[in-house]
Amino acid sequence: MYRGTITPKSPEQIEKMAVAGAILARCHQMLRKSARPGTTTMHLDEIAERFIRSQDATPAFKGYRGFPGSICASPNSMVVHGIPGAHELKRGDLLSVDIGVIKDGWVADAAQTYGIGPIGEPAEKLLEVTRDSLFAGIAEAKAGNHLGDISHAIQKRVEADGLHVIKSLVGHGIGTEMHEDPQIPNYGEPGTGPVLEEGVTLAIEPMVNIGTDEIRMGSDHWAVYSADGSLAAHFEFTVAVGADGPRILTPWHEQ
Repeated sequence: MYRGTITPKSPEQIEKMAVAGAILARCHQMLRKSARPGTTTMHLDEIAERFIRSQDATPAFKGYRGFPGSICASPNSMVVHGIPGAHELKRGDLLSVDIGVIKDGWVADAAQTYGIGPIGEPAEKLLEVTRDSLFAGIAEAKAGNHLGDISHAIQKRVEADGLHVIKSLVGHGIGTEMHEDPQIPNYGEPGTGPVLEEGVTLAIEPMVNIGTDEIRMGSDHWAVYSADGSLAAHFEFTVAVGADGPRILTPWHEQ
């Protein structure tokens, strides 16, 4: 039985999160255009920090538990938590970019994986399936559903194409803190877990490997890699559970 405390947000609080989310969405649009061959992940980090601060907001990741970057930039087989640095992007790379923004005390969190120039068919499939699984999970973020409905929808979509959700990494609740209850596994059984109430805010984030669901920790104790070195992808939205369905608060996708 779930024993955490899930705190729904008021409509006014959700609007404040949406303001942070709009800043974050614009930041992703900028970085997606800037992520070209020859660009370093540190350069993307600098662009992101400069833009976020120009909006009277704060990069949520900067200094969080000691993390040194304003974004997480994770290339190829690195799943999450990549520290920006001298890594230079090449044609055919994948780059997972995770961004957090704090505005007026409220946090938004979203990630997407960019293809750098043309990428091969296996990488295209990985991005399509991971993105689709995110939307499949979000579709279940409705008042009266169970948390497990989100988890199951993600797993079902990923495994339908023979790919692998990473079971040891999870999404999370979000609000005035980056990580709040509940944890959101990317696998599970429908009809299980806590019942979702209107106003619950969630960072839903499938993380998917081509080759295995196993991961390994990097030597910096931040970066997480696929254990077999296969390509990985990560997509994430901050979502509010509504009476009439989910509301995406970080709409980085093309409208």
